[in-house]
Amino acid sequence: QVQLVESGGGLVQPGGSLRLSCVASDSGRIFGVANMGWYRQAPGKEREWVALRTNTGRTYVADSVTGRFTISKDNTQNAVVLQMDSLKPEDTAVYYCKADLPNSATYWGQGTQVTVSS
Repeated sequence: QVQLVESGGGLVQPGGSLRLSCVASDSGRIFGVANMGWYRQAPGKEREWVALRTNTGRTYVADSVTGRFTISKDNTQNAVVLQMDSLKPEDTAVYYCKADLPNSATYWGQGTQVTVSS
């Protein structure tokens, strides 16, 4: 069983930045074998993919956040980080961390709320 815990959400004005972190219960092993993703779900909408970091370190982000969001691994915190810059009101959502393991097991965090509003 893998536990994922997200943190870093909050209220920010348009144009501002937030840094979300995802820590796993066995980070030292998990981040080396799992594909780690960030997803978000806005009220009344389906959950959508935002960013991915593969177990080999490749990174991808959705077109809607290209140039504004960056996914990376923070070795000092042993976390997968989603750096969000130039935030827009439409980025408001609950953000979830997801781990896809090689044995096809999938784990989700509990989510962290991001609200972009003036």
